[in-house]
Amino acid sequence: MSDHQDQVKVFIIDTNVLIHYPEAILSFKDNEIVIPLQVLEELDNLKTYSDQRGKSARDAIRFLDSVAKKGSLHDGIKLDNNSILKVSLIQPDNPPNGFDANQPDNKILFCAYELQRQGKRVFFVSKDINARVKAQALGLKAVDYEKQKVDVATLYQGVIELDATSEQVASLKAMPEIPWNDQLKPNQFVIFTDKKNSEEYLTRFTDHGSLYVVPPIEQPICGIVPLNTRQQIALELLLDDSIKLVTLVGKAGTGKTLVAIAAGLKKILEDKKYSRMLVTRPVVSVGKEIGYLPGEKQAKMSAWMQPIFDNLDFILGVYKRDKIKNVDQLVKEKVIEIEALSFIRGRSLPNQYIIIDEAQNLTPHEIKTIVSRAGENTKVVLTGDPYQIDNMYLDANSNGLSYLVEHFKGQKIYGHITLSKTERSELAELASSLL
Repeated sequence: MSDHQDQVKVFIIDTNVLIHYPEAILSFKDNEIVIPLQVLEELDNLKTYSDQRGKSARDAIRFLDSVAKKGSLHDGIKLDNNSILKVSLIQPDNPPNGFDANQPDNKILFCAYELQRQGKRVFFVSKDINARVKAQALGLKAVDYEKQKVDVATLYQGVIELDATSEQVASLKAMPEIPWNDQLKPNQFVIFTDKKNSEEYLTRFTDHGSLYVVPPIEQPICGIVPLNTRQQIALELLLDDSIKLVTLVGKAGTGKTLVAIAAGLKKILEDKKYSRMLVTRPVVSVGKEIGYLPGEKQAKMSAWMQPIFDNLDFILGVYKRDKIKNVDQLVKEKVIEIEALSFIRGRSLPNQYIIIDEAQNLTPHEIKTIVSRAGENTKVVLTGDPYQIDNMYLDANSNGLSYLVEHFKGQKIYGHITLSKTERSELAELASSLL
Protein backbone atom coordinates (compact mmCIF):
# COMPACT_ATOMS: atom_id res chain seq x y z
CA MET A 1 0.00 0.00 0.00
CA SER A 2 1.43 3.40 -0.99
CA ASP A 3 1.99 6.36 1.31
CA HIS A 4 -0.80 8.19 -0.50
CA GLN A 5 -3.25 5.38 0.22
CA ASP A 6 -2.22 5.45 3.88
CA GLN A 7 -3.32 9.09 4.11
CA VAL A 8 -6.67 8.74 2.35
CA LYS A 9 -9.65 8.51 4.68
CA VAL A 10 -12.70 6.48 3.69
CA PHE A 11 -15.97 7.94 4.97
CA ILE A 12 -18.91 5.50 5.08
CA ILE A 13 -22.10 7.57 4.99
CA ASP A 14 -25.19 6.39 6.88
CA THR A 15 -28.70 7.00 5.50
CA ASN A 16 -29.65 9.50 8.22
CA VAL A 17 -26.80 11.81 7.21
CA LEU A 18 -28.30 12.19 3.72
CA ILE A 19 -31.75 12.72 5.24
CA HIS A 20 -30.24 15.41 7.48
CA TYR A 21 -28.52 17.08 4.51
CA PRO A 22 -28.98 15.54 1.03
CA GLU A 23 -25.72 17.04 -0.30
CA ALA A 24 -23.63 16.05 2.73
CA ILE A 25 -21.09 14.22 0.57
CA LEU A 26 -19.80 17.62 -0.60
CA SER A 27 -18.53 18.23 2.95
CA PHE A 28 -15.80 15.57 2.71
CA LYS A 29 -12.92 17.00 0.67
CA ASP A 30 -9.86 15.20 -0.69
CA ASN A 31 -10.93 11.77 0.57
CA GLU A 32 -12.96 8.73 -0.45
CA ILE A 33 -16.71 8.62 0.20
CA VAL A 34 -18.49 5.28 0.21
CA ILE A 35 -22.26 4.84 0.18
CA PRO A 36 -23.26 1.24 0.96
CA LEU A 37 -25.93 -0.24 -1.33
CA GLN A 38 -28.20 -0.63 1.73
CA VAL A 39 -28.26 3.18 2.07
CA LEU A 40 -29.67 3.49 -1.45
CA GLU A 41 -32.30 0.87 -0.60
CA GLU A 42 -33.32 2.78 2.54
CA LEU A 43 -33.55 6.02 0.52
CA ASP A 44 -35.73 4.17 -1.98
CA ASN A 45 -38.08 3.09 0.83
CA LEU A 46 -38.24 6.59 2.32
CA LYS A 47 -38.84 8.46 -0.95
CA THR A 48 -42.60 7.70 -0.88
CA TYR A 49 -43.08 9.35 2.53
CA SER A 50 -45.04 12.62 2.46
CA ASP A 51 -43.00 14.22 5.26
CA GLN A 52 -39.65 16.00 5.19
CA ARG A 53 -37.80 12.67 5.35
CA GLY A 54 -39.41 11.70 2.05
CA LYS A 55 -38.44 14.99 0.45
CA SER A 56 -34.86 14.71 1.71
CA ALA A 57 -34.66 11.13 0.42
CA ARG A 58 -35.86 12.25 -3.02
CA ASP A 59 -33.39 15.18 -2.99
CA ALA A 60 -30.53 12.82 -2.07
CA ILE A 61 -31.48 10.36 -4.84
CA ARG A 62 -31.64 13.16 -7.42
CA PHE A 63 -28.29 14.50 -6.27
CA LEU A 64 -26.65 11.07 -6.52
CA ASP A 65 -28.22 10.58 -9.96
CA SER A 66 -26.71 13.86 -11.16
CA VAL A 67 -23.29 12.71 -9.93
CA ALA A 68 -23.71 9.26 -11.50
CA LYS A 69 -23.95 10.85 -14.96
CA LYS A 70 -20.27 11.84 -14.67
CA GLY A 71 -18.90 8.31 -14.47
CA SER A 72 -19.19 4.97 -12.70
CA LEU A 73 -20.29 4.87 -9.06
CA HIS A 74 -18.93 1.32 -8.88
CA ASP A 75 -15.40 2.38 -9.89
CA GLY A 76 -15.57 5.83 -8.28
CA ILE A 77 -16.40 9.31 -9.54
CA LYS A 78 -14.16 12.28 -8.80
CA LEU A 79 -16.15 15.21 -7.38
CA ASP A 80 -15.41 18.92 -7.67
CA ASN A 81 -14.14 18.90 -4.06
CA ASN A 82 -11.44 16.37 -5.09
CA SER A 83 -13.14 13.45 -3.33
CA ILE A 84 -13.93 10.08 -4.88
CA LEU A 85 -17.54 8.88 -4.50
CA LYS A 86 -18.36 5.17 -4.71
CA VAL A 87 -21.34 2.92 -4.07
CA SER A 88 -20.25 -0.32 -2.43
CA LEU A 89 -21.88 -3.75 -2.46
CA ILE A 90 -19.12 -5.25 -0.33
CA GLN A 91 -20.05 -7.45 2.64
CA PRO A 92 -17.86 -9.71 4.81
CA ASP A 93 -17.86 -13.46 4.11
CA ASN A 94 -18.24 -14.08 7.84
CA PRO A 95 -20.32 -11.37 9.60
CA PRO A 96 -19.19 -10.45 13.14
CA ASN A 97 -20.65 -12.64 15.86
CA GLY A 98 -23.71 -11.28 17.65
CA PHE A 99 -24.88 -9.07 14.76
CA ASP A 100 -28.04 -9.88 12.80
CA ALA A 101 -26.79 -10.18 9.23
CA ASN A 102 -30.25 -9.48 7.80
CA GLN A 103 -30.77 -6.10 9.50
CA PRO A 104 -30.24 -3.21 7.01
CA ASP A 105 -28.47 -1.01 9.57
CA ASN A 106 -26.03 -3.81 10.31
CA LYS A 107 -25.34 -4.33 6.61
CA ILE A 108 -24.22 -0.70 6.42
CA LEU A 109 -21.88 -1.33 9.36
CA PHE A 110 -20.62 -4.56 7.77
CA CYS A 111 -19.60 -2.60 4.67
CA ALA A 112 -17.46 -0.31 6.84
CA TYR A 113 -16.14 -3.28 8.79
CA GLU A 114 -15.03 -5.14 5.67
CA LEU A 115 -13.32 -2.09 4.16
CA GLN A 116 -11.38 -1.57 7.40
CA ARG A 117 -10.47 -5.28 7.43
CA GLN A 118 -8.95 -4.71 3.98
CA GLY A 119 -6.64 -2.07 5.42
CA LYS A 120 -8.54 1.15 4.68
CA ARG A 121 -8.67 4.12 7.12
CA VAL A 122 -12.41 3.95 7.70
CA PHE A 123 -14.68 6.48 9.42
CA PHE A 124 -18.34 5.61 9.89
CA VAL A 125 -20.46 8.80 9.71
CA SER A 126 -23.93 8.68 11.28
CA LYS A 127 -26.44 10.88 13.09
CA ASP A 128 -27.67 7.79 14.96
CA ILE A 129 -25.97 7.50 18.37
CA ASN A 130 -26.76 3.80 18.71
CA ALA A 131 -25.33 3.06 15.25
CA ARG A 132 -22.13 4.85 16.25
CA VAL A 133 -21.91 2.79 19.44
CA LYS A 134 -22.36 -0.42 17.46
CA ALA A 135 -19.68 0.74 15.03
CA GLN A 136 -17.27 1.31 17.89
CA ALA A 137 -18.07 -2.19 19.18
CA LEU A 138 -16.84 -3.45 15.80
CA GLY A 139 -13.60 -1.52 16.22
CA LEU A 140 -14.59 1.22 13.77
CA LYS A 141 -14.01 4.94 14.20
CA ALA A 142 -17.48 6.47 14.35
CA VAL A 143 -18.25 10.20 14.03
CA ASP A 144 -21.29 12.44 13.95
CA TYR A 145 -21.92 14.63 10.90
CA GLU A 146 -20.99 18.00 12.40
CA LYS A 147 -20.72 20.27 9.37
CA GLN A 148 -23.81 22.24 10.44
CA LYS A 149 -23.25 22.22 14.20
CA VAL A 150 -23.06 25.35 16.35
CA ASP A 151 -22.17 25.77 20.02
CA VAL A 152 -25.52 26.29 21.75
CA ALA A 153 -23.71 27.29 24.98
CA THR A 154 -22.48 30.47 23.27
CA LEU A 155 -25.50 30.95 21.00
CA TYR A 156 -26.43 34.57 20.22
CA GLN A 157 -28.90 35.82 22.84
CA GLY A 158 -30.12 38.96 21.09
CA VAL A 159 -29.65 41.00 24.27
CA ILE A 160 -27.02 41.96 26.83
CA GLU A 161 -27.69 43.18 30.37
CA LEU A 162 -25.61 45.93 32.00
CA ASP A 163 -25.61 47.86 35.25
CA ALA A 164 -26.23 51.52 34.43
CA THR A 165 -24.01 54.31 35.71
CA SER A 166 -25.65 57.46 37.06
CA GLU A 167 -24.55 59.31 33.88
CA GLN A 168 -26.17 56.67 31.69
CA VAL A 169 -29.40 56.80 33.68
CA ALA A 170 -29.53 60.57 33.23
CA SER A 171 -28.97 60.20 29.45
CA LEU A 172 -31.53 57.43 29.12
CA LYS A 173 -34.14 59.57 30.85
CA ALA A 174 -33.38 62.71 28.84
CA MET A 175 -32.79 61.52 25.26
CA PRO A 176 -34.42 59.12 22.79
CA GLU A 177 -30.97 57.87 21.76
CA ILE A 178 -27.56 57.68 23.40
CA PRO A 179 -24.18 57.22 21.67
CA TRP A 180 -22.71 53.74 21.90
CA ASN A 181 -19.18 52.85 20.83
CA ASP A 182 -19.22 49.09 21.47
CA GLN A 183 -20.05 47.21 18.29
CA LEU A 184 -23.32 45.33 18.55
CA LYS A 185 -25.46 43.46 16.02
CA PRO A 186 -28.33 45.23 14.24
CA ASN A 187 -31.50 44.80 16.32
CA GLN A 188 -29.54 43.67 19.36
CA PHE A 189 -30.89 45.01 22.64
CA VAL A 190 -29.23 46.31 25.80
CA ILE A 191 -31.06 46.25 29.13
CA PHE A 192 -29.66 48.82 31.55
CA THR A 193 -30.45 48.25 35.22
CA ASP A 194 -30.47 51.16 37.64
CA LYS A 195 -29.91 49.18 40.83
CA LYS A 196 -30.22 52.25 43.03
CA ASN A 197 -33.84 52.82 41.99
CA SER A 198 -34.63 49.23 40.88
CA GLU A 199 -35.51 50.38 37.36
CA GLU A 200 -34.74 48.98 33.92
CA TYR A 201 -34.21 50.83 30.64
CA LEU A 202 -34.56 48.94 27.38
CA THR A 203 -32.52 50.06 24.37
CA ARG A 204 -32.05 48.79 20.83
CA PHE A 205 -28.89 49.14 18.74
CA THR A 206 -29.38 51.22 15.60
CA ASP A 207 -27.50 51.21 12.31
CA HIS A 208 -25.80 54.54 13.02
CA GLY A 209 -24.01 53.44 16.17
CA SER A 210 -26.33 54.51 18.95
CA LEU A 211 -28.83 52.97 21.33
CA TYR A 212 -32.47 53.87 20.82
CA VAL A 213 -34.52 53.95 24.03
CA VAL A 214 -37.47 51.58 23.57
CA PRO A 215 -40.63 53.00 25.15
CA PRO A 216 -42.80 50.67 27.23
CA ILE A 217 -45.80 49.01 25.57
CA GLU A 218 -48.73 50.99 26.98
CA GLN A 219 -51.63 49.16 25.33
CA PRO A 220 -52.16 45.38 25.43
CA ILE A 221 -51.39 43.57 22.19
CA CYS A 222 -54.60 41.65 21.50
CA GLY A 223 -55.13 41.51 25.24
CA ILE A 224 -51.53 40.39 25.95
CA VAL A 225 -49.22 42.49 28.12
CA PRO A 226 -45.48 41.61 28.32
CA LEU A 227 -44.69 40.23 31.77
CA ASN A 228 -40.94 40.86 31.59
CA THR A 229 -38.42 42.85 29.58
CA ARG A 230 -37.48 39.99 27.26
CA GLN A 231 -41.12 39.50 26.32
CA GLN A 232 -41.20 43.21 25.52
CA ILE A 233 -38.18 42.71 23.24
CA ALA A 234 -40.01 39.85 21.51
CA LEU A 235 -43.05 42.06 20.84
CA GLU A 236 -40.80 44.92 19.65
CA LEU A 237 -39.34 42.61 16.99
CA LEU A 238 -42.66 40.96 16.12
CA LEU A 239 -44.43 44.30 15.59
CA ASP A 240 -41.62 45.86 13.53
CA ASP A 241 -42.53 45.53 9.85
CA SER A 242 -38.90 46.00 8.75
CA ILE A 243 -37.95 42.76 10.53
CA LYS A 244 -38.83 39.89 8.18
CA LEU A 245 -37.45 37.00 10.25
CA VAL A 246 -37.74 36.57 14.03
CA THR A 247 -36.54 33.70 16.22
CA LEU A 248 -37.81 33.23 19.78
CA VAL A 249 -35.87 30.69 21.83
CA GLY A 250 -36.75 29.65 25.35
CA LYS A 251 -37.93 26.83 27.57
CA ALA A 252 -41.58 25.91 28.10
CA GLY A 253 -43.70 28.63 29.65
CA THR A 254 -41.60 31.63 28.60
CA GLY A 255 -44.38 32.88 26.30
CA LYS A 256 -42.75 32.30 22.90
CA THR A 257 -45.81 31.09 21.02
CA LEU A 258 -48.26 33.30 22.91
CA VAL A 259 -46.56 36.60 22.03
CA ALA A 260 -45.96 35.45 18.44
CA ILE A 261 -49.67 34.71 17.92
CA ALA A 262 -50.82 37.90 19.68
CA ALA A 263 -48.54 40.08 17.54
CA GLY A 264 -49.70 38.28 14.40
CA LEU A 265 -53.38 38.82 15.17
CA LYS A 266 -52.74 42.52 15.73
CA LYS A 267 -50.91 42.82 12.41
CA ILE A 268 -53.72 41.05 10.55
CA LEU A 269 -56.91 42.22 12.27
CA GLU A 270 -55.95 45.74 13.33
CA ASP A 271 -53.07 46.90 11.13
CA LYS A 272 -54.15 44.96 7.99
CA LYS A 273 -50.47 44.34 7.24
CA TYR A 274 -50.82 40.67 6.26
CA SER A 275 -53.64 38.71 4.66
CA ARG A 276 -53.55 35.79 7.10
CA MET A 277 -51.59 33.95 9.77
CA LEU A 278 -50.17 30.54 8.89
CA VAL A 279 -49.29 28.47 11.95
CA THR A 280 -47.46 25.18 11.64
CA ARG A 281 -45.16 22.84 13.52
CA PRO A 282 -43.18 19.75 12.52
CA VAL A 283 -44.56 16.33 13.27
CA VAL A 284 -41.93 14.03 14.73
CA SER A 285 -43.50 10.62 14.36
CA VAL A 286 -42.91 7.01 13.36
CA GLY A 287 -44.45 6.22 10.00
CA LYS A 288 -45.53 8.32 7.08
CA GLU A 289 -46.29 11.69 8.69
CA ILE A 290 -49.92 12.05 9.85
CA GLY A 291 -51.26 9.52 7.35
CA TYR A 292 -51.53 6.66 9.81
CA LEU A 293 -53.71 8.56 12.26
CA PRO A 294 -57.45 7.93 12.01
CA GLY A 295 -59.91 10.48 10.67
CA GLU A 296 -59.90 13.47 8.36
CA LYS A 297 -56.88 15.75 8.00
CA GLN A 298 -58.22 18.41 10.39
CA ALA A 299 -59.00 15.79 13.02
CA LYS A 300 -55.59 14.21 12.57
CA MET A 301 -53.86 17.52 13.14
CA SER A 302 -55.87 18.62 16.16
CA ALA A 303 -53.92 16.49 18.64
CA TRP A 304 -50.44 17.73 17.82
CA MET A 305 -51.64 21.31 17.15
CA GLN A 306 -53.44 21.51 20.51
CA PRO A 307 -50.81 23.84 22.08
CA ILE A 308 -51.54 26.35 19.29
CA PHE A 309 -55.29 26.16 19.95
CA ASP A 310 -54.65 26.60 23.69
CA ASN A 311 -52.74 29.83 23.06
CA LEU A 312 -55.42 31.10 20.66
CA ASP A 313 -58.17 30.31 23.15
CA PHE A 314 -56.30 32.20 25.86
CA ILE A 315 -55.84 35.26 23.64
CA LEU A 316 -59.47 35.31 22.53
CA GLY A 317 -60.48 35.06 26.18
CA VAL A 318 -58.84 38.43 26.91
CA TYR A 319 -59.03 40.06 23.45
CA LYS A 320 -62.53 41.35 23.00
CA ARG A 321 -63.23 42.21 19.37
CA ASP A 322 -66.55 42.51 17.62
CA LYS A 323 -67.56 39.61 15.38
CA ILE A 324 -64.82 37.30 16.66
CA LYS A 325 -66.16 34.66 19.00
CA ASN A 326 -63.83 31.67 18.82
CA VAL A 327 -60.87 30.02 17.09
CA ASP A 328 -63.07 27.99 14.72
CA GLN A 329 -64.47 31.23 13.34
CA LEU A 330 -60.96 32.60 12.66
CA VAL A 331 -60.06 29.38 10.86
CA LYS A 332 -63.32 29.32 8.89
CA GLU A 333 -62.83 32.93 7.77
CA LYS A 334 -59.21 32.09 6.86
CA VAL A 335 -57.76 34.70 9.18
CA ILE A 336 -55.71 31.82 10.54
CA GLU A 337 -54.59 28.73 8.68
CA ILE A 338 -53.27 25.84 10.76
CA GLU A 339 -51.39 23.43 8.57
CA ALA A 340 -49.00 20.49 8.76
CA LEU A 341 -45.51 21.54 7.81
CA SER A 342 -45.26 18.93 5.07
CA PHE A 343 -48.37 20.33 3.35
CA ILE A 344 -46.97 23.87 2.91
CA ARG A 345 -43.88 22.69 1.09
CA GLY A 346 -43.77 23.97 -2.48
CA ARG A 347 -46.38 26.66 -1.90
CA SER A 348 -45.72 30.31 -2.61
CA LEU A 349 -46.39 32.22 0.60
CA PRO A 350 -46.75 35.98 -0.04
CA ASN A 351 -48.33 38.52 2.29
CA GLN A 352 -48.51 36.15 5.25
CA TYR A 353 -47.45 36.07 8.89
CA ILE A 354 -45.97 32.62 9.38
CA ILE A 355 -45.30 30.99 12.75
CA ILE A 356 -43.25 27.80 12.82
CA ASP A 357 -43.57 26.38 16.32
CA GLU A 358 -41.21 23.74 17.79
CA ALA A 359 -38.65 24.65 15.11
CA GLN A 360 -35.88 22.90 17.08
CA ASN A 361 -37.13 19.62 15.58
CA LEU A 362 -36.13 20.72 12.07
CA THR A 363 -32.77 20.09 10.41
CA PRO A 364 -30.76 22.99 8.95
CA HIS A 365 -31.75 21.75 5.48
CA GLU A 366 -35.46 21.79 6.40
CA ILE A 367 -35.16 25.30 7.88
CA LYS A 368 -33.57 26.55 4.65
CA THR A 369 -36.30 24.91 2.57
CA ILE A 370 -39.09 26.49 4.60
CA VAL A 371 -37.70 30.00 5.14
CA SER A 372 -36.79 30.27 1.46
CA ARG A 373 -40.51 29.83 0.63
CA ALA A 374 -41.34 33.23 2.14
CA GLY A 375 -42.86 35.47 -0.51
CA GLU A 376 -43.16 39.23 -0.83
CA ASN A 377 -44.38 41.02 2.32
CA THR A 378 -44.20 37.86 4.43
CA LYS A 379 -42.88 37.66 7.97
CA VAL A 380 -41.53 34.39 9.37
CA VAL A 381 -41.41 33.68 13.12
CA LEU A 382 -39.71 30.56 14.46
CA THR A 383 -40.09 29.48 18.06
CA GLY A 384 -38.56 26.62 19.99
CA ASP A 385 -36.36 25.23 22.73
CA PRO A 386 -33.04 23.67 21.57
CA TYR A 387 -32.93 21.56 24.72
CA GLN A 388 -36.31 19.88 24.11
CA ILE A 389 -35.77 17.92 20.90
CA ASP A 390 -37.92 14.98 19.80
CA ASN A 391 -36.01 14.25 16.59
CA MET A 392 -33.64 11.38 17.39
CA TYR A 393 -31.00 12.59 14.91
CA LEU A 394 -30.78 16.17 16.22
CA ASP A 395 -29.43 17.76 19.38
CA ALA A 396 -29.10 21.24 20.89
CA ASN A 397 -26.10 22.00 18.65
CA SER A 398 -27.20 20.50 15.33
CA ASN A 399 -30.87 21.47 15.01
CA GLY A 400 -32.06 23.94 12.41
CA LEU A 401 -33.24 26.61 14.87
CA SER A 402 -29.82 26.96 16.52
CA TYR A 403 -28.19 26.88 13.08
CA LEU A 404 -30.40 29.71 11.81
CA VAL A 405 -29.81 31.91 14.87
CA GLU A 406 -26.03 31.55 14.47
CA HIS A 407 -26.02 32.32 10.74
CA PHE A 408 -28.61 35.12 10.60
CA LYS A 409 -27.27 37.22 13.49
CA GLY A 410 -26.18 40.62 12.24
CA GLN A 411 -28.67 40.81 9.36
CA LYS A 412 -30.77 43.99 9.32
CA ILE A 413 -34.03 42.18 8.56
CA TYR A 414 -33.53 39.66 11.38
CA GLY A 415 -34.18 39.80 15.10
CA HIS A 416 -33.72 37.30 17.92
CA ILE A 417 -34.36 37.04 21.63
CA THR A 418 -33.75 34.24 24.10
CA LEU A 419 -36.56 34.22 26.64
CA SER A 420 -35.40 33.04 30.04
CA LYS A 421 -38.16 33.52 32.61
CA THR A 422 -41.05 31.07 32.86
CA GLU A 423 -44.34 32.90 33.39
CA ARG A 424 -46.60 29.92 34.02
CA SER A 425 -46.31 28.94 37.66
CA GLU A 426 -43.75 28.13 40.30
CA LEU A 427 -44.36 24.42 39.62
CA ALA A 428 -43.85 24.83 35.85
CA GLU A 429 -40.66 26.81 36.45
CA LEU A 430 -39.28 24.08 38.70
CA ALA A 431 -40.24 21.37 36.21
CA SER A 432 -38.44 23.18 33.36
CA SER A 433 -35.35 23.68 35.49
CA LEU A 434 -35.10 20.39 37.36
CA LEU A 435 -36.52 17.69 35.08
